[in-house]
Amino acid sequence: MSSPVRHYVGGGFDASGEPFPLVDPVTGRTVGEVPGASADLVDRAVGAARDALRGPWGAWSPADRSRVLHRIADGIERRFEEFVAAECADTGKPRELAATVDIPRAVANFRAYADLLAGRAEQSWHTVTPDGRGALNYTVRKPLGVVAVISPWNLPLLLLTWKVAPALAMGNTVVAKPSELTPGTACLLAEVTAEAELPPGVFNLVHGEGANAAGQWLTEHPGVDAIAFTGESGTGTTIMRAAAARLAPVSFELGGKNAGLVFADADLEQAVAGTVRSAFTHSGQVCLCTERLYVERSVFDEFAGRLAEEARKLSGYGPMVSAAHRDKVLGHLRGAAADGRVLAGGGAPRFDDERDGGFFVEPTVLTGLPEDHPAVREEIFGPVVHLAPFDTEEEALALANAGEYGLAATVWTGDLARAHRVAPALEVGIAWVNTWNLRDLRTPFGGVKASGIGREGGDHSLDFFSEPMNVCVKL
Repeated sequence: MSSPVRHYVGGGFDASGEPFPLVDPVTGRTVGEVPGASADLVDRAVGAARDALRGPWGAWSPADRSRVLHRIADGIERRFEEFVAAECADTGKPRELAATVDIPRAVANFRAYADLLAGRAEQSWHTVTPDGRGALNYTVRKPLGVVAVISPWNLPLLLLTWKVAPALAMGNTVVAKPSELTPGTACLLAEVTAEAELPPGVFNLVHGEGANAAGQWLTEHPGVDAIAFTGESGTGTTIMRAAAARLAPVSFELGGKNAGLVFADADLEQAVAGTVRSAFTHSGQVCLCTERLYVERSVFDEFAGRLAEEARKLSGYGPMVSAAHRDKVLGHLRGAAADGRVLAGGGAPRFDDERDGGFFVEPTVLTGLPEDHPAVREEIFGPVVHLAPFDTEEEALALANAGEYGLAATVWTGDLARAHRVAPALEVGIAWVNTWNLRDLRTPFGGVKASGIGREGGDHSLDFFSEPMNVCVKL
């Protein structure tokens, strides 16, 4: 870390709290400390956010807020290499990934919502009245108030800014809690908001764990008006219970066990290359990654062989984020090896250098497991994909739609009509045809079933982070 991890409350930095270790996932070494916020500090952060709503921030126009979002984006760009270094230090991901995806996307998040806000229009209606004089009805969008933003460890800055940017765009104030495993880029973001002259208390940052710590105290705080969370589905259930006690609105992007379908008419070279990306990007630690792949039987053996060969060639991949997560993934692989076949990978790699102390797992291709096997049903969140054959389009859809999750899916086919039949029939929030993770930030993003509540992206985020009010004027 280039600077110590600190909280940011009411415009000032604070390093108080019981510290816990910050571990480098590449080597397994302790490289620093993270201060765990006390309940009192969380309360002060919520109070600072509440005060800021009543301060100058409350009078800022949409144009003012749009300009400050662009200034924050400018600040991230100015300190680009610092953000890349912090992202890599926290997560262990390769520099190329952080420099081409995570940090540029954080900049794009602020710019996208700044531009959407600047061009946003409200609705109005001319209403006929019995006296013939009429009335004018129009809507006004007002901020929800103090928003808790809780972001995960896999894409720390990307997913933090994905929520903070639209929350600020609509005039809310924010108390953010990043994952305790990946605090670095959130600290830099706090510095950038100060440099951009965001008024004190508009953006606040607290660090700590979830249960009986900062996460729980924040989500249960009566002064928090809404909660935006990305993370594991079980944690989402806990947060929803806390929000329900005061009827606070929630936006959740949760877990996934994403399926892919490969039809025999697909370009197999394209499908193999696309699956390498969708299964192994960031060592599978992306909520959108493909963990279940169903391949038409006539091309199954060829596809499986080619995918396994490509998986064995991969190098330069990053580790799991922690020892506990590595052990979870390896536990799934041991069970899968006992009950099915391992076509590639299946364990921890050996480097004969300092990385052997880190938390690495080999890119792994599995097959031969029954559909009710834990490795096929449960989210692994690692570099693991299981392959199974199918015979008909109907069977493929039934397999893909089975299970409790419904976040994303991929479809690989050369038949345009089939693409338009199959993609809408998938029980997911987003389906990609002959590609993966191609995003337009204006489109709705989120999951169904246990994969989430609500939609993010474009006007969907701006609508969530604001309350519509109707004004009726008798003419």
